[in-house]
Amino acid sequence: MENKAINPLISPKPSEAKPDTELESLRIWGKHPLSGHVHISGAKNSVLAIMAGALLCPQHCRLRNVPSLADIAKMRQVLEALGVKIERHNDTLELDTSHLSTSKAPYDLVSQLRASFFVTGPLLTRLGTARVPLPGGCAIGARPVDLHVRGLQAMGAEVHIEHGIVHADIRGSGGRLKGAKIYLDYPSVGATETLLMAATLADGETIIENAAQEPEVEDLANFCRAMGAKIRGAGTNTITIVGVPNLHSVDYGIIPDRIEAGTFLVAGAITHSEISISPVIPEHLTPVIAKLKDIGSEIVLDGPNRLRIIPGELRATDIETLPYPGFPTDMQAQLMALLTLAEGNSVVTETVFENRMRHVAELVRMGADIRIKGQNAIIRGVSHLSGAPVLATDLRASAALVLAGLAAEGETLVQGLHHLDRGYDDLETKLKGLGAKVQRVSP
Repeated sequence: MENKAINPLISPKPSEAKPDTELESLRIWGKHPLSGHVHISGAKNSVLAIMAGALLCPQHCRLRNVPSLADIAKMRQVLEALGVKIERHNDTLELDTSHLSTSKAPYDLVSQLRASFFVTGPLLTRLGTARVPLPGGCAIGARPVDLHVRGLQAMGAEVHIEHGIVHADIRGSGGRLKGAKIYLDYPSVGATETLLMAATLADGETIIENAAQEPEVEDLANFCRAMGAKIRGAGTNTITIVGVPNLHSVDYGIIPDRIEAGTFLVAGAITHSEISISPVIPEHLTPVIAKLKDIGSEIVLDGPNRLRIIPGELRATDIETLPYPGFPTDMQAQLMALLTLAEGNSVVTETVFENRMRHVAELVRMGADIRIKGQNAIIRGVSHLSGAPVLATDLRASAALVLAGLAAEGETLVQGLHHLDRGYDDLETKLKGLGAKVQRVSP
């Protein structure tokens, strides 16, 4: 990671999102053993926040290890609509934010991608004003922006919502936000990241208490620090930011995606296959590894950034999703797919998002025995799953259905690949590399 001036690469804009993926399906022929190694891409949730964070710097930023995902393509469109010049070369993004031309984010783009709301903090603290529509994205539950708004107001911003648009302004002389002590009622990743970015250019010290501790928050903080921000405590529940007058260009590598890594570990467990994955940061996977061990797999550290799964007989266990360092809600659906084949009864409790059990009906269609009671799924393990046509309802649900299809008898057709392509970089090619028999099909 180097802090230096950057000459942007000149390259054409490739299409990052596959066309018409809402109509495409993934055909999976189950019961094929897997073997080999999977390369884990950069973390989607880090990239999205860090792309917004690049708005803080009035120069060039280079981001490395950027996966090719539909969500990242949409965030690119949002930034380009604000006047940012972006070039992509393989897994590298070059962002030139020196000609930031507007503080108004386009509704048609922000409404499709919740993470695009992250531009609010950087726009406000750099330009003194922001006009950002309320966000859209996966329909997995209510994710209000009140924590973002209250935090910005605590830093001296005037914020109100009118006709679905968040209007944020800095009034008075100086045109800078003021450092503040902010307590979050809930350790929201989005609010933590929005306020952290806003505070980097504020006047004085900002303390965020009950902050989200997710690795992606720490990655964003490290990115901002590499640009000259003064931040300490990221990765803990208290983050302190001392504002600086300006930030400088940076060359920054994104951390590996812990959710993609966890998904492939489950692929090994559910197909009774030994596979290895890298690069990973093992401590980011601690709760997932612990549950996979409970279920019967052995996870071996083959190097500082390489893990190997040795599958065993599947046993039932209970899982409760919690903010990091608890078990991640983004791995709930994948583990549920695995538990459908575990001997005994399991209970999966979803505490983070209220609508994140919609994959249950599709797993039942494949022969799973699952009952829903409130935010609990009671799972009785069955001897086998059967291939069936199923519909992905959100990003992680789509991954769970692919995993179930890999283990099922016969043929599974997963529809709604636009969800899958939001968060998994060329998943079918990676699965084929392990020996899976899968095929993307267009209508």
